[in-house]
Amino acid sequence: MRQDNADKSQDFPLSSGIIFGLGLGGFFDGIVFHQLLQWHHLVTSAGYPPDSIENLKVNTFWDGLFHSLTYVFVVLGLIILWRAARRSHIRWSSKLLLGALLIGFGLFNLVEGTINHQILGIHHVNETVAHEHWIYWDLGFLAWGAAMLIGGWLLIRAGRRSRNNFS
Repeated sequence: MRQDNADKSQDFPLSSGIIFGLGLGGFFDGIVFHQLLQWHHLVTSAGYPPDSIENLKVNTFWDGLFHSLTYVFVVLGLIILWRAARRSHIRWSSKLLLGALLIGFGLFNLVEGTINHQILGIHHVNETVAHEHWIYWDLGFLAWGAAMLIGGWLLIRAGRRSRNNFS
């Protein structure tokens, strides 16, 4: 029993990578889609198109709240990772870290894409194209998230297999 607990305490903290990945996914979305490409803002389709200073202020405020939440995810992921790193004899693995990050990033895309794009309709991935084409961008975003989720899961499986081969 004690050996099982010791082995468990030495596992890589996947939760840190997943939470980190959620935050990084949010930062990518906010920085690339909201700011650099300016395809959408958080509440663009919810009646606040960025066609006036007032609407742009509303969108900027909600984008700021969104970025604050993604910042919290990154800090939480870092705290969990830091606490685990302070323990001795942890089995670190690049595959496990990258896999967990991809799972978190993919989860962000799937959850945000399903809730904000499809269910609530508060914005869509690329609102600079014709309205009837928004669904294609939204579906691509979901597929991208699913691919990251699957890729992350495969990396974690490979990381665990290689780690178990050296135990």
